[in-house]
Amino acid sequence: MDIVYETLNKLKQAVCHEFHPSAILHSEQGFHYTHPLFQRKVKELGITQSMSRKGNCWVNAPMESLFGHFKDLAEYKTCTNLTDVNEEIDRVIEEYNEHRNQWGLKKMAPVQYRDHLLAA
Repeated sequence: MDIVYETLNKLKQAVCHEFHPSAILHSEQGFHYTHPLFQRKVKELGITQSMSRKGNCWVNAPMESLFGHFKDLAEYKTCTNLTDVNEEIDRVIEEYNEHRNQWGLKKMAPVQYRDHLLAA
């Protein structure tokens, strides 16, 4: 339980204690996330908690896809410390969002596709 509580604390610090009013935290149905104390802490932060129904893996599919691509793109074996890991994560996220064209996004990278939609 300490790990999930620490994650919430780090999340709170990362956004300077100011969550977007429509912020959603999506998780699986593991005991950590269904525990009343965890749910109370999420609610106190002003975040809406979301979970898939049992047996419904489709909600998680986009994240599983991202993590699959992340593992392919990341050169994690070159990392020797936490700073290297953070830099590699930033590099992979930039590559994925700004340079990796996707068939489902009209052969555009996610950032290009978003800009395309916003300009329309």
